[in-house]
Amino acid sequence: MFGNRTFRNEYEIIEGCRKGDRKAQRFLYDTYSKKFYAICLRYIKDRDLAEDVLVESFMKIFEKINQFESKGSFEGWMKRVIVTHALLTLRSNKNLLMEVNLEPEHEYAQSSYELNQLEAEELMSLVTSLPTGYRTVFNLYVIEGYSHAEIADLLGISESTSKSQLNRSRNLLKQKIAEQELKERRING
Repeated sequence: MFGNRTFRNEYEIIEGCRKGDRKAQRFLYDTYSKKFYAICLRYIKDRDLAEDVLVESFMKIFEKINQFESKGSFEGWMKRVIVTHALLTLRSNKNLLMEVNLEPEHEYAQSSYELNQLEAEELMSLVTSLPTGYRTVFNLYVIEGYSHAEIADLLGISESTSKSQLNRSRNLLKQKIAEQELKERRING
């Protein structure tokens, strides 16, 4: 319920937003803003810029809501708008620095690593500390579930560069995890 208005389902909220109903828009924003702000922060470290991206993304959602064709989830559609806008912001600010891939293809073999005793929050903190290019590809591939072809298209890079960035981000994460575990052993040991 919002104010004197109750939305019974997602369809009513979407229809309200399509008609420019401010209460429906506010309800949608209030419902998803915290979750989507966390997504913005995965890509953009600066909290103020991440908040700007969130607000601008919601404006895009309201502007383009008629393009949502009810195929797939509405939340998924909104999430794609958020991620795309965050990536465009990174690209326009020249903060997304990708390293050129100079390694042979076999270097990209899927690497697996154990999280051992790291909590999810600690891991996300480590991911956030990765350089922008590594963090962006890692988030898109591991967390958002995009393919390397989709990432290459979104970021304007080659698939092999996407694979290279993922491989390097994983290796750097392994290193950071090992350092974290060593610190914890020293503290607890």
